[in-house]
Amino acid sequence: MGCDRNCGLIAGAVIGAVLAVFGGILMPVGDMLIEKTIKKEVVLEEGTIAYKNWVKTGTDVYRQFWIFDVQNPQEVAVNSSNIKVKQRGPYTYRVRFLAKDNITHDSEDNTVSFVQPHGAIFEPSMSVGTEDDTFTVLNLAVAAAPHIYQNAFVQVVLNSLIKKSKSSMFQTRTLKELLWGYKDPFLSLVPYPISTTVGVFYPYNNTADGVYKVFNGKDNINKVGIIDSYKGKRNLSYWPSYCDMINGTDAATFPPFVEKSQVLQFFSADICRSAYAIFGSEIDLKGIPVYRFVLPAKAFASPVQNPDNECFCTEKIISKNCTSYGVLDISKCKEGKPVYISLPHFLHGSHDLLEPIEGLNPSEEEHSTFLDVEPITGFTLQFAKRLQVNILVKPAKKIEALKSLKRHYIIPILWLNETATIGDEKAKMFRSQVTGKIKLLGLVEKVLLSVGVVMFVAFMISYCACRSKRVK
Repeated sequence: MGCDRNCGLIAGAVIGAVLAVFGGILMPVGDMLIEKTIKKEVVLEEGTIAYKNWVKTGTDVYRQFWIFDVQNPQEVAVNSSNIKVKQRGPYTYRVRFLAKDNITHDSEDNTVSFVQPHGAIFEPSMSVGTEDDTFTVLNLAVAAAPHIYQNAFVQVVLNSLIKKSKSSMFQTRTLKELLWGYKDPFLSLVPYPISTTVGVFYPYNNTADGVYKVFNGKDNINKVGIIDSYKGKRNLSYWPSYCDMINGTDAATFPPFVEKSQVLQFFSADICRSAYAIFGSEIDLKGIPVYRFVLPAKAFASPVQNPDNECFCTEKIISKNCTSYGVLDISKCKEGKPVYISLPHFLHGSHDLLEPIEGLNPSEEEHSTFLDVEPITGFTLQFAKRLQVNILVKPAKKIEALKSLKRHYIIPILWLNETATIGDEKAKMFRSQVTGKIKLLGLVEKVLLSVGVVMFVAFMISYCACRSKRVK
């Protein structure tokens, strides 16, 4: 009888030990299996989950616009007053609904090349008005003229054409015209062949912004999605030294197993440069744990605040000897047009940007850019890319529409929020195929280890207690 009891206790302890050992072994083995599966599915080649979603996003992507309607155009043009603006929006378009095109795989260097066709469909139900709503905005052609044509005689000729076309510093345009293009009356009078269509995003529909070549990650998973070249180049040819390099991914996907300490590098054709995001917080997105990475204030800081930005400062007067911050001059990649990019409402911008513009209210919550990245796969499941388009306007003595200005302005035209969030069905599928299985495996590991340890300890204590009684 005593032997049976002792044998049973020993057997229970052995079973507990086996369960604990099995649970302990399952941890590294399970992690290895997960890593192997993830590495297989995030590679950009036909048949993987990543490739299917990479070719054509299964999530709706929207681009919302807020237009800065100028309230006192005459006062500005005549008296060089502060510019009073009123934000109107959102006006929403669905974008990125077209699949990647001209996809070419190169097995020798493990890359895939493609172009991303552009298209925009207006969404009335998500907008405050129609595409025919009108706004008082800066005259883009008039403002750009003295920047592109700096010769005094040429400016005299252009001035006569501006007056003949009855153009002025400001104009009234519909939303559709401002965004996608209109035939400018001043440029239509220029006696030599130039493009006469002007628009903030002209041309857009039925275009693509160049050929991308990215690594597929087959030979090195840490390189998946990273851009090898853009338009056949590894450098942009806009900035001096390292600022000109194309670094990172297109922000749709990052190499797997993302850590909070990482700095995520990505390239944006919209701002003609590479940028980066740092960890901000950990949040729950439809039941999926994600890391939120944010574009830091240092990304648009002056060289005084962030020496790494020194090579982005290529002009000394407007930038106040490179001490002004919050905007990026991208005129070099806009054919000389005086385009400046910033965060909306000059968020994180210096006082000299905000002082001449009335009606701006920068907000970290509304105007910052962020990426919500699932850390195991590296997939971006939600993002909000927020940018503001501004135009530099300077006094021009030879152009009557601008000669009364006593100072330069960096005038905000509009700001946009390009955003997407994984849909409910996609989130459900992701939870079942990725995070759900990982959680289940982790739970099994913990249960086996915990039950095994408890059984082993309990049975061994009982066995020792029985032995102790028998000795007495």
